[in-house]
Amino acid sequence: MNPDSAKKIFDDSSEYWARDEPKLLSDWTARPFLLAWSLPVEGKRVLDLGCGEGYFTRQLSREGAARVQGVDISSGMIDAARANEAKAPLGIDYSVGCATDLSAFEGESYDLITAVFVYNYLKIDQMRQSMSQIFNHLDKGGKFVFSLPHPVNPFLSGKDTRFHFERSGGWFSGRDHIFEGTIALKEGNPVAVRCIHKTFEDVFSALRDAGFEKFPEMKELAVTEKHLEKDESFFGPLKDLPLHIALRVER
Repeated sequence: MNPDSAKKIFDDSSEYWARDEPKLLSDWTARPFLLAWSLPVEGKRVLDLGCGEGYFTRQLSREGAARVQGVDISSGMIDAARANEAKAPLGIDYSVGCATDLSAFEGESYDLITAVFVYNYLKIDQMRQSMSQIFNHLDKGGKFVFSLPHPVNPFLSGKDTRFHFERSGGWFSGRDHIFEGTIALKEGNPVAVRCIHKTFEDVFSALRDAGFEKFPEMKELAVTEKHLEKDESFFGPLKDLPLHIALRVER
């Protein structure tokens, strides 16, 4: 898979992702949990891979991290992140780069590395390459927190465009196939997203082979009763569907 393919998706749509308040479905159904799972970060060094325009990166910084760096393959997303930083400085360092190549961070180590919905844009071998480098850049006791669309979602979600992927293969035969999809905005048309299909075995074996020896924690994320109380019309059609998985592992 050519990384430029994913880059173009976000260069073309970066204006739709820029936000400081929840806007995308996963801003309610995934990112609050991922942030809570990343805490505490006071005084810690943090690297956010696939940071996009910095929505999650800024949340980590506001929680008191000593140093925060954000990396994304899309120059359009990094431009938006830097514009926000210039407007409301938090001391975040943003750079254009790829989660599969951390050579620019040689000699750097971190207490926390995050990758929020990054690996659904990478092939299995690319994910493995990324995780191996992440392991080498984590301090002993450091944590790696990341998320993916739930691998089962494309096989269960039907046609609802709030969060939907078009399958291009089966559970096993579709490994490494691109499932194009959409994710809903609270207001406005859905934006394009992508899921390069991986099984649970692919993800867990990649962590093991990267060097992680502790058993990862995994949480399946979905619409909750609190979401339904907030807005039944927006969240209701996705009730009881597996939306995302979150994983946390310690070096």
